[in-house]
Amino acid sequence: MQAHIVTLPGDGIGVEVVTEGVKVLRRVAEVFGHTFGFDEQPIGGTAIDDFGNPLPAATLEACQKADAVLLGAVGGPKWSDPSAPVRPEQGLLGLRKEMGLYANLRPVKIYPMLQAASPLRPERLEGVDLVVVRELTGGIYFGARQEATAEVREAYDTMIYTADEIRRITVRAFELARGRRNKVTSVDKANVLAVSRLWRKVVIEVGHEYPDVTLEHMLVDAATMHLLRRPADFDVMVMGNMFGDILTDEASMLAGSMGMLASASLGEGTQGVYEPIHGSAPDIAGQGIANPLATILSVAMLLRYSLGLEEEAGAVEDAVSAVLEAGYRTPDIAGPDTQRVSTGEMGDHVVAAMLGNAG
Repeated sequence: MQAHIVTLPGDGIGVEVVTEGVKVLRRVAEVFGHTFGFDEQPIGGTAIDDFGNPLPAATLEACQKADAVLLGAVGGPKWSDPSAPVRPEQGLLGLRKEMGLYANLRPVKIYPMLQAASPLRPERLEGVDLVVVRELTGGIYFGARQEATAEVREAYDTMIYTADEIRRITVRAFELARGRRNKVTSVDKANVLAVSRLWRKVVIEVGHEYPDVTLEHMLVDAATMHLLRRPADFDVMVMGNMFGDILTDEASMLAGSMGMLASASLGEGTQGVYEPIHGSAPDIAGQGIANPLATILSVAMLLRYSLGLEEEAGAVEDAVSAVLEAGYRTPDIAGPDTQRVSTGEMGDHVVAAMLGNAG
């Protein structure tokens, strides 16, 4: 197969981890006989510096024409003023909105060999295999807002969802659950928020269309507790934009590091943006110690969801497992009996493992 992939390294460690993702994609093409073309484009802080825009028109156009997009991370101290009119994260939010990527899938799978890296006791991690389905283009991040000024000492952000927006993300969650363990947990704040009461109503309506899938509702504050108390009970969790942003960062601690969690942002078609859930980590940028496995696992999702290459996606995931089993670790997941490797070395080991040699 032939595929055109746009890469958006962005800022900080995004450049380093995307390099390893592309390395793995090139090996996939070599091993399975595909042709992948790559087109690197700017986004985030570096795009602000060069073009005054975190999402230049040329970048958006390239992404819209691509089969898939591999993104690193955006942001950093240079652009950290939250009151600045132009900020790196606007590029990411704009990309999702303009491409209609309303569904963010964030799988959380525990590798047995990494249980010691998690702050939770090993027995609480047994059997954890869940996916958070986060609505991505609505909610409080996109509602009407007002910034405070020296004269107006008041600010607000508006959380707004339509029934249609809730329905489409809920259908995505139920369809995903049917291929897993047939359970959906909907997270809301229906005891306080009018938006959440609409959310729950629509989710119940959709649930009636999937009688084979068990549906439970959970308030977001309870969900934060149960994610740590009994994480293995969850299968597919569906929630709004802000709740999903927060809970997936919490869920990363189940896996031991944000450097282990991949994500896919999907719309109605096969196009998608694939990225690790971590940020640009400016404190370690350029040191060669960032964990590229979340990006490499995002590559597996890219192969599966945008290119329809299930065997190739499985080969990447198996290679990551083999490398971890062989004891290779970046510093964020390293233990006393493991071998520390650099960002590039970890990518090299994954590439080697795809040929059956984890060493």
